[in-house]
Amino acid sequence: MKYFKRLTIAAMALGLAACTSDANVEVAGEDGETNTSGGDFIASYASDTSSLDPAGQNDLPSDQRRDVLYEGLFDIDENMEPEMTLATDFEQVNDTTWEFSLRDDVKFHDGTDFNGEAFKASIERIVDPAVASSRANIFEMIAEINVIDDYTVEIVTEYPFAALPNYLAHDAGGIVSKAVIDEDYQNAIDQAGLDMTVDEYYELRAAGGEEFEETANAIGADTGAVIEQKPLETGYMKFQSRTPGESVVVERYDDYWQEPAKIDTLTFKVVTEATARIAELETGQSHFIYGIENSQWDRLASNPELITEEGIYNISNEYIGMNTEKGALKDKRVRQAIGHMVDKEAIMEGVYYGQGRTMKGALQEEVLGYNEDLEDLEHNPERAKELMKEAGYEDGLDLKIMTNDVPERVDIAILMQEELKDIGINLEVEQLEWGTYLEAISNGEHDLFILGWPNAVGDPDQGLWPLFHSSMKGSGGNRAFFDNEEVDKLLEAGRKESDTEKRAEIYKQVDEILVEEQPSIFIRQAQGPQAHRTEVKNFDPGALGKPDFRTVTLEEQPE
Repeated sequence: MKYFKRLTIAAMALGLAACTSDANVEVAGEDGETNTSGGDFIASYASDTSSLDPAGQNDLPSDQRRDVLYEGLFDIDENMEPEMTLATDFEQVNDTTWEFSLRDDVKFHDGTDFNGEAFKASIERIVDPAVASSRANIFEMIAEINVIDDYTVEIVTEYPFAALPNYLAHDAGGIVSKAVIDEDYQNAIDQAGLDMTVDEYYELRAAGGEEFEETANAIGADTGAVIEQKPLETGYMKFQSRTPGESVVVERYDDYWQEPAKIDTLTFKVVTEATARIAELETGQSHFIYGIENSQWDRLASNPELITEEGIYNISNEYIGMNTEKGALKDKRVRQAIGHMVDKEAIMEGVYYGQGRTMKGALQEEVLGYNEDLEDLEHNPERAKELMKEAGYEDGLDLKIMTNDVPERVDIAILMQEELKDIGINLEVEQLEWGTYLEAISNGEHDLFILGWPNAVGDPDQGLWPLFHSSMKGSGGNRAFFDNEEVDKLLEAGRKESDTEKRAEIYKQVDEILVEEQPSIFIRQAQGPQAHRTEVKNFDPGALGKPDFRTVTLEEQPE
């Protein structure tokens, strides 16, 4: 089974501003060599974090901040396998029951012990309707969590779910101190004016029913407020301060259960302008940037003071989706015609400057179920014209493609506008602000759209289910409004199948159907657009978009 450590999305940016005059400490590495340690690392993003709460928004900038603060039972290692972090052992007892042994030497940043109750409280909070987490679907398969003793927990799933360890490695699985969770709920209860203790609320939640639903609705507006202000976690950095729109500052956690980080502090700074981030890197005001415009790649790669991270591929897709429930696009022949008009190689070179690799289907090369022999629709304008004629649109038709303001997506939309004229399609391009765009395509207001999809757990289920299962139409991820009974059955079978080879075959079948049905045209798997200065040592860029700062050191530069 294939698994993945980290995840990235194209067009997200991260930069680190250097403070080379800070006092540094010399420490010996395992090889006996001396590395420079200490100092303040400043990371600049194009976007601010939307939440420091694992139950908060499902966006990459927030994940990257939370990644240094929170830990779950699992992470994903460099071999793309689930790696135990706060778990020490696990066993699948039967098809729907799993038992996990937990570390007994881990403390939250306030000095309290991590244990099974904290794990149970954290996961149950994610799926609590009062919290209304956008990530509740990550753990929707969990029926119950039982604490056997302080360091042993049992998870019972609604149905067999082979990828559970993957999903527990999701950012949503970050463990929060139970004391803070209790405080957060009590605050929400008090704000709602209810005469109830948090323990009484938990009892009501366990019982369910109409009274619980009413209570959950009453407190929902204020859940998460305490956790946002004082996140208590077990990660290698601990929260120091947050200034919305400007920065999040974290500091080394000296009592971390593994080896503590080398740097003293890490500041995630918001710098929205791309050229400003690049200029800071070039002038030595930044150590590292993540998210380079493709047109600027050669400029950075040719600078001897910089190191670009090439060959690291994101476990994500850039794709063109089609609304399969709307007008002419209900006919797969029209969708196939559009697919035949998309020249992926030309887009790769002309729009992405060769950064990344083209994709045949929905699954990346690293993912279980990837089929290297999958036959994609070739760029073939003549076949496209034939299909338009067969579908009864020989005289053409009008369609609209929506996109947000990511430059590459706008370029693709304009390129398609020109290409589709050759088969009689008059394509209107509509560019919208990000929030408005997501709402519009979630509501089905589009004909075509351009979007990316990150596989947050590295399992084929997460790469396919949200995009193509009929239950996920709209904001769930299936913005192609694709409804195919055979695909639904295969995806449901893939979730329950425990045999790796059989699972792989299931997902290969799904990809073959997707090529035939063409609800989406998968364009590119992006490369991690990263660069850092030469004074940054021992840096681990990660494979899934969340850099690991535990081992990074700063080499003091001469004045």
